[in-house]
This record gives sequence, structure tokens and C-alpha cells, in this order.
Amino acid sequence: MSSTTDKIKGVTNEAVGNVKQGIGKVIDSDKMRVEGALQERKGEAQQAIGKTKDAVKKVIDG
Repeated sequence: MSSTTDKIKGVTNEAVGNVKQGIGKVIDSDKMRVEGALQERKGEAQQAIGKTKDAVKKVIDG
């Protein structure tokens, strides 16, 4: 997977996670809030992977 794809998926997961957390708060669902928080963290990790791939590519390319 390319670094751009990782970053896009990361942003998407982060946004969906935030929405889930908001819905969980509105409907008072701990399960939904936890799922949202986990998805948000997954998105943050995906973005970090994409940034790391970019950094490694810059080093390799010189």
C-alpha cells in the first residue's frame, strides 16, 4: 500500500471514529463510543505509517 493510501485510509478511519464517538454520546452507548475511539486510533496509526513510508522513501531517494 502506498503512503498516500495509508494516509487517506487513516484520515477516513479517524473521521468515522469521531462520528461514532459522537453518536455514542448522543444515544448514550458506551459500546459505540469505544468502537469510535478504537477506530480513531487505528486511523492515527495508519497516518503515522504513511508518514513513515514517506520519510523512508526520502532517505532512500537521497
